[in-house]
Amino acid sequence: MDRHIENQASTMKWTNDITRLLGIDFPIVQAPMFGVTTPEMVAAAGTAGCLGSLALADLHADQCRDAIHKTRMLTQRPFAVNLFVHHIPAIDDRLRTDYAEATAWMEQLAQRYNLAVKLPAIDDLAMHNYAEQIEAIMDENCKIVSFTFGNLDPQSIARLKSKGTVLIGTCTSVKEAELLAQADIDIICVQGIEAGGHRGTFATEDIPAIGGLSLLAQVSEAVQVPLLYAGGIYNAKTLLAARALGANGFQIGSLLLGSAESALHDFEKDRSRRAKESDIVLTKSFSGRFARGIKNIFVDESEASGLILPYPYQNKLTAELRKVARSNKLSEFVNIWMGQSISEFSGDSTTSIIKRLIEQTEVLAGL
Repeated sequence: MDRHIENQASTMKWTNDITRLLGIDFPIVQAPMFGVTTPEMVAAAGTAGCLGSLALADLHADQCRDAIHKTRMLTQRPFAVNLFVHHIPAIDDRLRTDYAEATAWMEQLAQRYNLAVKLPAIDDLAMHNYAEQIEAIMDENCKIVSFTFGNLDPQSIARLKSKGTVLIGTCTSVKEAELLAQADIDIICVQGIEAGGHRGTFATEDIPAIGGLSLLAQVSEAVQVPLLYAGGIYNAKTLLAARALGANGFQIGSLLLGSAESALHDFEKDRSRRAKESDIVLTKSFSGRFARGIKNIFVDESEASGLILPYPYQNKLTAELRKVARSNKLSEFVNIWMGQSISEFSGDSTTSIIKRLIEQTEVLAGL
């Protein structure tokens, strides 16, 4: 381990249940941001003595294996693989009709802005069940699995635990935290309403009205499970506030959007740097699930249309539009997820950004 990191670890006394469970020096987790996270970012987080998270989302099992192999070529440190655990609605007559209407509307929108897109038919969509991913990550002997949008089924939990896998679930309410704890999930990530990206909500369709730190305090009292906190952590003050309210670990995402290892294109990073608080909204427009990011023309037009399909159908339908928009560097038609806390966007390496957060925290804590 880097001597600088070793000295920090002993000075700050960061060691706790989470560092022991995950085999890391600092209880800081790089958020699994699909479309932003790269194997390089995961490795860089590990170099800082923290946990990198490889976002697999709903990739095909073979794509999962490729991503895991690329990451392992870059680091020997522990890292998590992150899955989307969600229900896929069956295709019925109603969904076919809605999909056709949404497709026609989106084609008209694209024409209006001179975007040449060829949207997929509903029967051509490739849907991947997370059960296939479980097989891949077990074959690859991944020892840390985090997930969102729901809870793993009991059989998958039992199989993973039989291999000594540490499981990290995501909650956005006390009820969800209790469900995860009852399922014997090892670590619970409490996702505050301030967090960027998709909401991990699964026990209700409603958006939790409670603020993240208030939720963290309530979850801390409700369950006896180590807690990560995600949402609005961008400096030492916010990290220490989360710790004071019961967090054993801290997940950071938006802080790393502009990093050297981020997969965001330069025009997307530039738009993120220029974002104002009033630009950040919760929307279902791009994926069919609530996610926090930068408002743009597509968000406004989509919400006004009322033609938003359930996840993952909306996500699959908008994928081609987003691809074409990115190739044309048009930020008004791509999803740029980020949290409510607007902070300085550093282009430094993920390692440097995290080390700086650790150092600032030690200074502020007086340790």
